[in-house]
Amino acid sequence: MQLLKDILYKVSVNAVYGTTDMSVNAIVFDSRKVEKNCLFVAQKGVTVDGHKYIEKAIELGAITIVCEDIPAKLTKGITYIQVGDSNTALAIIASNFYDNPSKKLKLVGITGTNGKTTIATLLYNLFRKSGYKVGLLSTVNVMVDETEYAATHTTPNSVSINHYLHEMVEDGVDYCFMEVSSHGIHQRRTESLHFSGGIFTNLSHDHLDYHASFAEYRDVKKSFFDNLSKTAFALVNEDDKNGKIMLQNTKANKVSYALKSMANYKVRILENRFSGLFLNIDGAEVWVKLIGSFNAYNLLAIYATADLLGLEKMETLRLMSELENVSGRFQYFISDEGITTIIDYAHTSDALKNVLETINDIRTGNEKVITVVGCGGDRDKTKRPKMGYIASVLSTQVIFTSDNPRSENPQTIIDEIEKGVEPQNYKKTLSIVNREQAIKTAGKLADKGDIILIAGKGHETYQEINGVRLDFDDYKKAKAILKELQK
Repeated sequence: MQLLKDILYKVSVNAVYGTTDMSVNAIVFDSRKVEKNCLFVAQKGVTVDGHKYIEKAIELGAITIVCEDIPAKLTKGITYIQVGDSNTALAIIASNFYDNPSKKLKLVGITGTNGKTTIATLLYNLFRKSGYKVGLLSTVNVMVDETEYAATHTTPNSVSINHYLHEMVEDGVDYCFMEVSSHGIHQRRTESLHFSGGIFTNLSHDHLDYHASFAEYRDVKKSFFDNLSKTAFALVNEDDKNGKIMLQNTKANKVSYALKSMANYKVRILENRFSGLFLNIDGAEVWVKLIGSFNAYNLLAIYATADLLGLEKMETLRLMSELENVSGRFQYFISDEGITTIIDYAHTSDALKNVLETINDIRTGNEKVITVVGCGGDRDKTKRPKMGYIASVLSTQVIFTSDNPRSENPQTIIDEIEKGVEPQNYKKTLSIVNREQAIKTAGKLADKGDIILIAGKGHETYQEINGVRLDFDDYKKAKAILKELQK
């Protein structure tokens, strides 16, 4: 239980109707989860307006309502707090309710289009190997040191974030690494969090179904760095032209990393094989189990972050050599017939290009590269032809298939992907709506030594079709199919 007047600290309040000298036992923004003596925040969402559920929330036991628009009829005994922005108010209230846990550990946020999950997860693993208690908030899972929770969003809602951070503080966690999505920033979920550092990976076209333009998408990411304190660090990829933009207005300590440009932290790729990378980082050589130039960037960001947080450099390199691939990120197996199958989350044109270029750099040139790829429904449509173009240019054979079609017709999505294929590459492409059949066809087309890339879903263990989530794990499906084909 917390006093209402205490959890309203730093909230920009326009008006108060009722008393703030009362206790609330929970913060709720979903009317279906209202409990007795809770505070209900009415948010104006993209599809649902929480103001419509204020009366229902009161009927279910809410005693305080935080809203942007005060109802015409007020219920006796209920306190109404009018605010300018409910999302911001919810974030501040949640932080206060859980006693501002982000100030009691070192919280580092990772933002950008690609690489967030890999960097956050591997930082979690590296710092645990260093002997620290560590937290993780990622697309794949939430970790409170050794305790795992299922993830629902890349960046959880502000109540969940602060709840998990509170659990971490109670468990004695020293560091937490958190993916910060553009949705999370735009919807103020990270407001009122105290970050010890921020990492910018890269920026390419994504989420333009949500953001009005690429410029807005970029500027939302930038606002995360704008809000970092002068005691924090802002670490950016200098090889991405947007890196400098992220630093324009930040008060944080400005630090850079790069493969190609002048930067505070530098890396050179000495060898790139399916078995791993041989790197020179800041003059020291290290062999790592991860693959590809995109992972060289990720590993350099991890090295730089560890250094900025005070870990000893040579010990960091030693621990980096022990790190394993993250689930669904260039995760591969080799069948008994010698066919290499790679599962990767690449669901943007830039990520797909990175993965396919890595494969083409490593292969000798005689093997076929067979790519199975689709695009998610109800999401950014502008990237679909770009995905088709890149897949058809950089692969020997491409099978366009369903990803998570959601409410869209999967064949329509495939048709839009195929618009990016140039005439000289038409013969390379097939269209198979059923994802399992597409993977099976790839297996039939592959010979010994060939490489199959199954892109787009990575770690996901489901396929979403017309609002229903069906069990579908690319890695397990591919392994079973390849085994069956070898009989």
